[in-house]
Amino acid sequence: MTKEPPRNHGKVSATQRETLNGHGGCVIWLTGLPGAGKSTIAEELERELFRLKRRTYILDGDVVRRGLCSDLRFSPEDRKENIRRIGEVASLFADAGIICIAAFISPYRADRELARRIAPPGRFIEVYLNTPLEVCEQRDPKGLYARARKGEIKEFTGISAPYELPLKPEIELPTGTSSVTECVGIILKRLDELWPATS
Repeated sequence: MTKEPPRNHGKVSATQRETLNGHGGCVIWLTGLPGAGKSTIAEELERELFRLKRRTYILDGDVVRRGLCSDLRFSPEDRKENIRRIGEVASLFADAGIICIAAFISPYRADRELARRIAPPGRFIEVYLNTPLEVCEQRDPKGLYARARKGEIKEFTGISAPYELPLKPEIELPTGTSSVTECVGIILKRLDELWPATS
C-alpha cells in the first residue's frame, strides 16, 4: 500500500483554493524522447492556460537539473531520484491549486508511476509525446543526438539508454505529425473533460 503523502494542514483547504482560483490543481506530466517537443508544448500550454486565467507553473528538466537536482547525474538510480524529487514538488503545486506542467523525458515507467502515486489522487495526467526517434534526431535542437551517436554522451535516452513506452497514458500526442497548437488543444480538451471547473 502506498503511503499517502503529507498535505498542508493549515487553515486553508484545497477546496477553498480551488474556489479562489476558479479551477482545480493537477499535474500534467509530459514524457517522451529528447527532441519530442516537451518544452515547446509545455510553454504553449502554459501561455494558453494563462490566457484563460488559470494558475500554472512549468517544471522543466534543464532548469531542475541546474538547481533542485544539480547533485544528480544520469545513471538509472539518479534518474529515479530526479523524478522522485520532481514528483514531490509537482504534487505540492497541485495541492496548492496550481496546474503544474512537468516536462521531463522520465524514461522509466516505474518512475513515472511513482510520480503518479505521489500526486493528489485523480490529479495526474500522463501525456506521452509519441515522436519517432528519426524525427527527434532530425530536430536535434541541441546537437545531443549527434554527440550521442559519436559516443560523446553516455546514457543518452533513445541511443545508449532505454525509453520505456507508457502503457496507458491519459493522452498520446503524435508530435511528429500534429502541430503544437493541435497538441495543446487536445490537452485543454482533456482538462475540460476531467474537471469542468477549469473550462
